[in-house]
Amino acid sequence: MAKRGYHHGNLREALVEAVLKLIEEKGPTGFTLSEAAREAGVTPAAVYRHFEGREDLIAEAARQGYEIFGDLMDYAYDGGKPSALAAFEKVGRAYLAFARRYPGHYVAMFESGVSIQRNPDLAAAADKALGVLQKAAVKLSEHIPEGRRPPPQMFSAHIWAMSHGVVELFARGSPGTKSPFPPEDLLESGIGVYLRGLGLIPPDK
Repeated sequence: MAKRGYHHGNLREALVEAVLKLIEEKGPTGFTLSEAAREAGVTPAAVYRHFEGREDLIAEAARQGYEIFGDLMDYAYDGGKPSALAAFEKVGRAYLAFARRYPGHYVAMFESGVSIQRNPDLAAAADKALGVLQKAAVKLSEHIPEGRRPPPQMFSAHIWAMSHGVVELFARGSPGTKSPFPPEDLLESGIGVYLRGLGLIPPDK
C-alpha cells in the first residue's frame, strides 16, 4: 500500500501539503518536523533530502503562497482597469479572498515568524506580490504633480496594513470579533476615506 501523501512520487510537494494541513490545524508553531513527515507518509530522515529543517519547509509553503498571492493580486489589478481606484479596491478584495481560500499559505507567509529574506526565492516571490500594490499606488497618484503627490510606497503600505487588519479582525473568524458590515465593505470604505484624505481621489459630493 502506497504511503499517504507520497503516492505520486513528489516528496517535496507532499511535505508542503502536509505542513499546510498542520498549520491550518495547529498553527505554525504547533507541530514538529516528525509530525509533518508522518502526515506526508515518510520518515523524518526523508525530509532532509529536500529541506534543511522545519523552518525551511514552512518557508517553502510561504514562497508558494506568495506566488499564488502575487498572481491573484496581478489578476485583480488587470493593468489598472477600469480605473486606478477600482483596480486599487479590487487588489484589496483579492487580499481578503486569498486569506479565506488559502489559510495555510496565509499563516506561513504572515504569522509563522519566517523571514521573507530567508532565501532568495522567497524574497523574490514576496517582492513580486507586494510590487503589485505599489504599482497600483503609482498609477493612482500619477495625476497629481510630482512635487505634491504622497510617496506611493507610503500609501500602498498603509493600504496593505489596512487590508491585513481587516483580514485579521473580521475575515478569519477570530474569536470575539464581529462586524456589522462585510469585510469587503469595511475595506472598500476605509480605502476610500484614506485616499480622499490624501487628495488622491475627489471627495464625495
